[in-house]
Amino acid sequence: MAPSQQAKSSQSARGLLTGLAVAACLLACLSVANAQAPAKQPPTAPQATPQTAPRAAPQAVPGFWDPRRRPERPDLSRLTVIRFLTETDYPPFNYTGADGNPAGFNVDLARSLCEEIKVTCTVQMRRFETLVDALTSNRGDAIIASMAVSPQLRARVDFTDPYYRVPARFASRKDAVMPEIRPEYLEGKKVGVIAGSAHEAYLKAMFTDAELHGYPNDDALRAALRKGEVDFIFGDAISLAFWINGTDSGDCCAFSGGPFVESRFFGEGIGIAVRKGNDVLRQALNWALFRVWEKGRYTDLWLRYFSVSPF
Repeated sequence: MAPSQQAKSSQSARGLLTGLAVAACLLACLSVANAQAPAKQPPTAPQATPQTAPRAAPQAVPGFWDPRRRPERPDLSRLTVIRFLTETDYPPFNYTGADGNPAGFNVDLARSLCEEIKVTCTVQMRRFETLVDALTSNRGDAIIASMAVSPQLRARVDFTDPYYRVPARFASRKDAVMPEIRPEYLEGKKVGVIAGSAHEAYLKAMFTDAELHGYPNDDALRAALRKGEVDFIFGDAISLAFWINGTDSGDCCAFSGGPFVESRFFGEGIGIAVRKGNDVLRQALNWALFRVWEKGRYTDLWLRYFSVSPF
């Protein structure tokens, strides 16, 4: 399953993109402080100059925790085991490893949290659409499956703090990369986007002078950029990062400009879900997430799984 599939609201609620931070998000995303928001009166638009973007450039790892808001260590004595639930097939976040056991970014992060809390944990793989029911019926204690926080899901489960976000970004052909993108820079430019998506809504609200072209799916959208039918495409930066660095792109394209993270369009982020009212586990996971990040283990995981940064 391609990363762009993950944005499903139950299914569209997660990756944010297909259904899915303003200033508050920018504070949380410390390492992404340069995330772009359209400026009202920017300088004259520069011309796109030909350049070749590096295929796997050194990347800054995003930080989603504020070191000034260090959580207190909760009482962990009541935790004896954490039964994590995750999805069956969403590489590189969740998949079955060569040994038949659960693997992926989410799985390794779950194991790191259990090591930090010093508690036994298990990881059970299930179809994504069954995860919330399994949690609420006590067949698991926490869902770590790239599940996007949404008002609809908050009515059924509680969430930890976000442990990653799915920004939006522009991509262009390598001979037309722009280091920065603002609304007036794209005046008259052809911009491809998935029709009916949150990304299209954002462009219609903020990039009013661009010429938008809607496409039914990611394959059609990316093919349009490869063929030069559009100047840019705009979408889920995580799936775009894997496409840019994969064989399907034919090494044609690269990111232009930085990430866009406005929560009104692109969601609150990805959290770990626990049963309603389970504050003991939620607080323990929040503490462990901060500790794993503080010790650099989150960075190690991120670099292992994301060779091209979506940020």
